Amino acid sequence: MSRVLLSLIMAARRTMRTRAALQLEILALRHQLQVLERSRPRRVRLTACDRLLWVWLSRVWQEWRSALVIVRPETVVHWHRRLFWAWKSHRRLGRPTVSREVRELIRTMSEANPLWGAPRIHGELLKLGIDVSQATVAKYMRQRSRPPSQSWRTFLTNHLEQIAAADFFVVPTATGRLLFVLVMLAHYRRHAVHIAVTAHPTAAWTAQQVREAFP
Repeated sequence: MSRVLLSLIMAARRTMRTRAALQLEILALRHQLQVLERSRPRRVRLTACDRLLWVWLSRVWQEWRSALVIVRPETVVHWHRRLFWAWKSHRRLGRPTVSREVRELIRTMSEANPLWGAPRIHGELLKLGIDVSQATVAKYMRQRSRPPSQSWRTFLTNHLEQIAAADFFVVPTATGRLLFVLVMLAHYRRHAVHIAVTAHPTAAWTAQQVREAFP
């Protein structure tokens, strides 16, 4: 009796499975007819919903390859892989979001300590057990407005009397010796303020020439 009951159950399952496979095959064939009707001649146009349907069919129906006509089975497998990795990449959100309390704490510490930079605040947060990156600290620090820097022309105008230029050049003599000439120019006077010549230039000699040029 148990064997008869078991055989009946297995036959019912096969019948239900066959009906489900038949319905899936009808769905697949009708869908492909709709795609061909809306497509241009000799060119199949598939939308994202079409690809998603065939990816689903490949997951729930073992014989989906036998009913596929408009594309190759390898193409459906490729769609499935792309959707899988797109879903998996969206799940990876990278670093966890910084809570509102931590953001406010970073701003408060930067306001209360204007001389503290991101490395110092990052170190203090680590002491408190708050594990955030230094880049995150710099992102949420209070940005202080800075006056615009002066242009190069403005800098030269304001410091013209304090700017000087100096350079060495070599002069060969008639006997084949090389003499080193140091020339210092004052920008605001636009002429040489000191000229010195030596055969053996050293750092001490150069410093002495600077002292003599600008006592």
